Amino acid sequence: MDNGKWLQTANDSLQIAKVKAANDYTKKFGLALTDEETALLIRERKDALKEQERVEFGEGILPKLIFAFCDSPYIYQDNYVDSLGRLQDMFYLYKNESLDEITDDELIEFMKDQFDGPCQGSLDHLEDTGLEAFARRVRLGLDLYEEEDDEF
Repeated sequence: MDNGKWLQTANDSLQIAKVKAANDYTKKFGLALTDEETALLIRERKDALKEQERVEFGEGILPKLIFAFCDSPYIYQDNYVDSLGRLQDMFYLYKNESLDEITDDELIEFMKDQFDGPCQGSLDHLEDTGLEAFARRVRLGLDLYEEEDDEF
């Protein structure tokens, strides 16, 4: 096995272990990922990174998303995997859209605040409205939580 494939396999194993370890915490919220669901999310992560032309070192963003969103009143076992997949895709897209001017934790905090607040659990609303406006404010150097003036 060449070095690149070995490194990728080792990283996948680390990612799977971290995500599976999160189950111990998320079970108290009625959420858990199976081995198949975990593998699916890791594959989706690779696809999202490739699509957004990003490289990620370390543990990855998925465990942070799991811990941030597991207590949301809008996420339940039936939509857990789909929600995590969408949130992961949105994270990488809007990390790029914000020109990497914010930390991962700042973006996740904003996503969570909007998802549980104004978006009322709507991933479409979060992506199309909340995160789009957020990225625009970041690019313009504006306060991240200040309402924009719509002067037309």
